[in-house]
Amino acid sequence: MPVGAVIRTVGLSKTFHPRNQDPVYALRGADLTIDPGEIVAVLGPNGAGKTTLIDLILSLSTPTSGSVEVFGTSPREAIRDQRVGAVMQAGGLLPDMTVEHTVAMLAATMSDPPALDDVLARTDLTRLRHRRVGSCSGGEQQRVRFAIALLARPDLLILDEPTAGMDAGARRRFWATMREEADAGRTVLFATHYLAEAQQFAQRIVLLDGGRIIADDTPAGIQSRLSGCVVDYDITENGVRVHHTVTADDSDALARELLTTTDARNLRIAAHTLEDAFIALTDRDSHVVEGDRP
Repeated sequence: MPVGAVIRTVGLSKTFHPRNQDPVYALRGADLTIDPGEIVAVLGPNGAGKTTLIDLILSLSTPTSGSVEVFGTSPREAIRDQRVGAVMQAGGLLPDMTVEHTVAMLAATMSDPPALDDVLARTDLTRLRHRRVGSCSGGEQQRVRFAIALLARPDLLILDEPTAGMDAGARRRFWATMREEADAGRTVLFATHYLAEAQQFAQRIVLLDGGRIIADDTPAGIQSRLSGCVVDYDITENGVRVHHTVTADDSDALARELLTTTDARNLRIAAHTLEDAFIALTDRDSHVVEGDRP
C-alpha cells in the first residue's frame, strides 16, 4: 500500500446472485487510492455501484474478489480504532429518543468525544436537541447521523448521499461545516446525485457506471474530456422562432456564420458543464436531470 494512503482498493468486485435471476455485477475490478486530506466525490447513475463501493470500504459487505484497505489495515480494524466516521442514507436511529440523548448516548461509547454542545452546534442541531428523532424530517435525521459521525474525531469521513432530504439552506450549512472538517485535515469521501455539490466541494471525482470506474480526475479534468463548446441560439424556421443547442469544435466560426448569414439571436457560447460530461461519459442521461441543480 502506498505510504500514507487512506483508502486503497485493488480489483475490488461485488457480485450478487438473486434467486432465479442472472447475477448482478454491482462492482467490477475497482482500483482506487485516496490519500490523506483528499476530498473525493463518487458520482454515477442509479445502480452504478456507488453505495456498493462505500459498503465495501465500511466492511458492511464482503467483496466477491479483490481487496480493500483503510489506513493500511482492514476496514473493520480502522473502524474499531475510531479512525472512520460515516453518514449513511438511512437507519441507525431510535425514533423515540431525543436528538440530544441520541448523540450523548453514542458519545459515551467513544474514547475522546468532543463536547456535546459543540457537536450539536457544528451540525446545526442545537434548536432541535429536545425533539424526538422520529419527529425530525429526513434532512434533520441526516444531520443527526452527521453529528454521530463526528463523535470519534475521525481521520476519514465517508458520506453516502449526506444531504438527501435537506433543503437548500441546510445543504449550504452542511457543506460549510464539511469544509471546516476538510480544512482540519480530514479525508472526505462522499457519494452524491447532486453534481453541483461535487463540482463545488470535491477536489477529485470518481465516476462509476455499470459497476466500473470509467473516470477519475479533477472536476475540470472530467469536463475537459468533451471537446468544443456549447452554442445556444434562436433562429427562424418556417416563420417560427426555434431554439437550438449544438456542440462545435470551432464555436467562434459557427457564431460568425450564424450572425452574418442568418437571423440568429440570443446567441450564447459556453464551456461544457460537469453535467454535460456526466451525460456523455455514462450515456444514460435519464439519470441526470433530477436534483443536479441547486
